[in-house]
Amino acid sequence: MKISSFLTLSVYGIKSIIFKNKKPILGTIILTDKCNLSCKHCAVNNITAVIYPYAQIQKEMQSLFKSGVRILFFCGGETCLWADGDKNVKDLIREAKKMGFLYVILVTNGTFPLDIPEADLILLSLDGDKEIHNMIRGDTFDTIMGNVRSATTDKIVLYMAINQINKEEIPKVCKIAKEEKNVMAISFNFHTPYTGTEYLALSAAERERCCHIISEMIKENVPVFNLQSAFPYIVHNKFPTPCYQCVVMENGKLSTCGRCVHIHGLCEQCGYFFAAEYALVFKGNIRVIFDMLKTYLKYI
Repeated sequence: MKISSFLTLSVYGIKSIIFKNKKPILGTIILTDKCNLSCKHCAVNNITAVIYPYAQIQKEMQSLFKSGVRILFFCGGETCLWADGDKNVKDLIREAKKMGFLYVILVTNGTFPLDIPEADLILLSLDGDKEIHNMIRGDTFDTIMGNVRSATTDKIVLYMAINQINKEEIPKVCKIAKEEKNVMAISFNFHTPYTGTEYLALSAAERERCCHIISEMIKENVPVFNLQSAFPYIVHNKFPTPCYQCVVMENGKLSTCGRCVHIHGLCEQCGYFFAAEYALVFKGNIRVIFDMLKTYLKYI
């Protein structure tokens, strides 16, 4: 990250803490809910299978930028399915940077070629070793690993959503993150139990055990892109929700923190590490703030 960008975000953070500012800094645009997979834990794919047009996404980017968002995520569905005429996700990333977004991140399931050097970061889903990953996502592990190894960027962060199926897979995915040359880190979430996926949720005791394993991985110099200081809050869902500094835009509808805010009782079962980390930082938790500075300066 450029020093100028880091300073801009730091000033925002200081103002948010001192003046209790709820202005958003991190925004996500859902490009489509269309997806080429049907993962066991996912409850938001192919509901409409609509790919939103370029002009609409452009307008949503402008709206988020005007509101104060400077870190932008593009999500799906599967983002790499997005296209409008001769435009693809690379054009969206270029447009976002032209508008002035400081950091643009693409979230993908990794089943499409990763020739996307325009992205500052690619967040790529991997749910375990070959057997467990394929149990959750279908026969995709080899394709994904092939795409990782042939990627035109080394700014890939593996993303693992921990659930009842893959909770024993943390060390295996950490090993992949540590050994693959194009992977810079790994990021974890716990499963958030949307309707129909409640059976995959972890208990507090299971979350605590998983966080202990992740902490052990950190001690072994695995590049973990999460804040260890936030783990106790994440385990027991003791962080403030919703996180007002994060927003999600889908088809013109703006949601504070994430789409789960619209489902009664789901915030209390949130498994999103980023939401917890940002909420704690902007509430002025000193330990988490220093942990974020150390981690982000190391990886971005």
